[in-house]
Amino acid sequence: MYALDDPRALRELIAANGWALLVSEGGPVVSHLPIIPDPANPGAAVVGHLAREDAELHGLGERPVVIVVRGPHGYVSPTVYEAGPYVPTWNFVTAHLHGTPEVLGPDETYEVLSRTVDHFEAGRPEPFRLSAVEGYARRLAPAVTAFRLVPGRVVGKAKLSQDKPREIVDRVIRGFDATNPALAHAMRVPAAPSVPVSPG
Repeated sequence: MYALDDPRALRELIAANGWALLVSEGGPVVSHLPIIPDPANPGAAVVGHLAREDAELHGLGERPVVIVVRGPHGYVSPTVYEAGPYVPTWNFVTAHLHGTPEVLGPDETYEVLSRTVDHFEAGRPEPFRLSAVEGYARRLAPAVTAFRLVPGRVVGKAKLSQDKPREIVDRVIRGFDATNPALAHAMRVPAAPSVPVSPG
């Protein structure tokens, strides 16, 4: 009921929620980092970057990782339902991307950095471009490691009160309109058809 397995919906989730969590074996080791959809691959494939020292701690490219993408989420009080009996719950949208990243070389790393800036600047009236400080940016680039992850397995979930009657779902949406508009929007969007996700 809660499966989020439509490649387009997963890509939109990643594009809208670029601050992700990278977890690797061997500790585990955990890092927060920016990711964007991979322009070279469809679906849930991503590119990202992190500090070179952190990449070394992860053994990036040598072992499997999970990238956790967290979309809109929020606590749901049963008082909103105006029906019952019910208990509190949490609505959320998330995806776990499993695979072994490919570590990218210097030129591709700079390209990932430039694309990442473009992605997060896209909504600004006068977007900043990395090319405006290219010399400085290229001097800093060796301190980071960029990667591509074409996941071999994707576990996505969109728990959005699908188990409740329509009138209760509508009440929850109205409750979130003022306090959590992103989650209200996710609940309004019709569920995408269930389509198996192939790697990438």
